[in-house]
Amino acid sequence: MLDPHTQGLLNFINSQPTPSPASVPLETLRASMVVPQAEVEAVASVTEQMISGGDDQPMRLRIYRPESATEPPLPAIVYLHGGGFVLCSLDTHDNICRALCNSAGAVVVSVDYRLAPEQPFPAAPEDGYQALLWLYQQAAELGIDAQAITVAGDSAGANLAAVLCLLSRDRNGPVINKQLLLYPALDARCNSPSMAEFAEGYLLSREQMRWFWQQYLPPSQQHSPYAQPRLADLSGLPPAIVITAEYDPLRDEGAAFAEALMQAGNQVDYQCAGGQIHGFCSYMDALPEARRTLGLLAASL
Repeated sequence: MLDPHTQGLLNFINSQPTPSPASVPLETLRASMVVPQAEVEAVASVTEQMISGGDDQPMRLRIYRPESATEPPLPAIVYLHGGGFVLCSLDTHDNICRALCNSAGAVVVSVDYRLAPEQPFPAAPEDGYQALLWLYQQAAELGIDAQAITVAGDSAGANLAAVLCLLSRDRNGPVINKQLLLYPALDARCNSPSMAEFAEGYLLSREQMRWFWQQYLPPSQQHSPYAQPRLADLSGLPPAIVITAEYDPLRDEGAAFAEALMQAGNQVDYQCAGGQIHGFCSYMDALPEARRTLGLLAASL
């Protein structure tokens, strides 16, 4: 059964017009993505930094420092926002980054990676990897423990966080402490039982997810493990927390990925948030489970 708070939110969302993403100008779609917040959570500081991303393109990072923290060096989280590889921004996920920052007592670095379809795969994971390298190299200057860097993300961002673990392993990059994956998008086939069961009416639709993959993943790259981590050799990866939502079309692919990580010998904590929908952690003002879940992720650090 849907959580009562979630049911109320979903009733409101479903009462609004929901045109096909292909029928709406992309800039209109992007402009509609910010979730209103009743109150912005205070952190000690928020700064921005321009670095060189993939292909030496300029890339913006937003750096959050926690209000209450121990003496440096602090743990750090590289955060990759969701949005189907096409939508969302540093602003849309500002609330999640602030909550993780304070709850974990960690520096959070949110990555403004390039979006499809203007910049399809592999632009986004390459940007994420450059952000990880920069953070590792600047750890002492930032007061960060270079051995305590975690990668995290939600939905498409959770895909990118998982991919960063693969890239860093395969390129002998920084050792990643942990991967925190919120309702990850991992399977471009969009053919799981949960994808059929929750195809419409649960915030994220199967039609939307198929469209997102079409924008992001060129046909020539369909079998790249850095686009679909489910296809990768999953041995030797950081401990993972994988959280899915019961009423999410992506639920089964997240569960399958958690199982595959375990079968490959990795430490995995898998949880399915009962009564929740895709993207529920973005609605902290309305859904008590959102704050509880983010607290669980923070506590793992």
